[in-house]
Amino acid sequence: MGRKLYCGNLSFQVDSSGLEELFLSYGDVRSAQVVMDRDTGRSKGFGFVEMGSDQDAQAAIDGLHDAQFNGRALTVNEARPREERGGGGSYRSPSHAGYGDQGRGDQGRGDQGRSSYGGNASGGGYRDRY
Repeated sequence: MGRKLYCGNLSFQVDSSGLEELFLSYGDVRSAQVVMDRDTGRSKGFGFVEMGSDQDAQAAIDGLHDAQFNGRALTVNEARPREERGGGGSYRSPSHAGYGDQGRGDQGRGDQGRSSYGGNASGGGYRDRY
């Protein structure tokens, strides 16, 4: 068993020191971090805790998983490695056709002849009016 734990369904008011305090009664806490949104600076509602031993980690899972904390049932389990995400950002979902899709229709969604600007494929779209 690993010593790094995932803690989910945290109240947005819980910070890293509050998370550490929560886990201290189950053993040695090496680190505790609430994950923050980089754009807003607000908590994302989950965090990671590294316990001092496998036994401490198991005690924390046993004691805190589904436990109520600040009005929420916590999810506590062994952290898994982060999954790789595709890079580049060039994929575009057919249901999210954007401004660059003028004249091609709405990617097979049944809006034949309409561009994503609101005009039709032969012109008269958003750009043509301004």
